Amino acid sequence: MGKSLPSTARLYQVAKTTSQSLITPKHTRSASPNPEIGQKSKRPRLKEMETESSSKKETNHRLPLSEVVSDCIKRWFKDTLKEAKAGDINMQVLVGQMYYNGYGVPRDAHMGRIWITRASRTRSSVWKVSDKQPGYNASDSDSDELKGDS
Repeated sequence: MGKSLPSTARLYQVAKTTSQSLITPKHTRSASPNPEIGQKSKRPRLKEMETESSSKKETNHRLPLSEVVSDCIKRWFKDTLKEAKAGDINMQVLVGQMYYNGYGVPRDAHMGRIWITRASRTRSSVWKVSDKQPGYNASDSDSDELKGDS
């Protein structure tokens, strides 16, 4: 069926081993009786660490938020397009909306109509949301509007 639970003795042993490795000595002594020797050996290491961190800062450049968001939207469009091509009707509607609004892709009303038409073969209500912002689906809010009309 499944693995048996480890014995309490084994759990105790693991906990003890783990906690021992976490305990650090409160006072550390240098290996040399002369404290200056210990300090001299630490200085080159400190400079080495400083140069490493400064080189990391140079390679770690920051991007403007607008570029990050733009890249995210483009990736969202690519993922949505892949699912729409696979036949997901909701994604077909979303791709149509993205094309209509130029969201993650250059605005192209013709391609938007093609994707909305493809989705409308199964669900005719998609025409209500074709000109809406991406992510807006024909949902309960649309059915509430229809109830108010009758």
